[in-house]
Amino acid sequence: MKHGILSKLAVLAHEDHSEFDDLLAALIDEHQPAGITERHLIEELAAIIWRKRRVLLAEGARINEGIKNVVNSPRSVMPSAAPFEHGPTGEHTDLPYLLNASQEETTERQRNAEIDLGATRRAAAILDKGGANAYEKARRALTPDSRDWWDVQVQEEEYSATADDLHEYIRESLEPMHARLAQEARLIPAIKAQTLGEALPIFRLEKLSRYETHLDRKFERTLAILLKLKELRNS
Repeated sequence: MKHGILSKLAVLAHEDHSEFDDLLAALIDEHQPAGITERHLIEELAAIIWRKRRVLLAEGARINEGIKNVVNSPRSVMPSAAPFEHGPTGEHTDLPYLLNASQEETTERQRNAEIDLGATRRAAAILDKGGANAYEKARRALTPDSRDWWDVQVQEEEYSATADDLHEYIRESLEPMHARLAQEARLIPAIKAQTLGEALPIFRLEKLSRYETHLDRKFERTLAILLKLKELRNS
């Protein structure tokens, strides 16, 4: 009975026959069939469970296909994830990174983004106030990464090492970038939910859902018949 009649049809060539054999053996051990009829019903149960496994695989494949298509369109996902937020365009968003980030990575990203934004705004406030050594104080107020980016700009002669140029760089480049990153980090849960929602191919999953329901009913009927036969045999 290890290799039953239905197993040759239920298990496809690329599937693991040993897994089906283990499933069938477990059901036989559970129900202890007597006679070919009860054994056939048990093999029916194994085939139904095996087909339900395929439904889950197909569902996962459809969702993954949908996610693959959606992650290539961050400009549609970002504004939709936060319809009442001003600014999220998704233009420079690394959507795959946001989706793959763990909870710890997400928390760290949110914390770092707020630190970067806060430091940038403190530097801008120092420059607004002016006074002696405002340039050096503002530069030191920046986070190390922001300071390095600024120094590169100066080295490449995009800007001069002056308070006015640093203030312009913060206003036009640094602060908008950190504000965007902080907003993205804060919206990661909404972005993930929106991406998954847009990726779900409902019209395709509906057919799988109906087929799964059909398998559930078939399983219930088959099990009921098996239990009834065992009851009659034991009465």
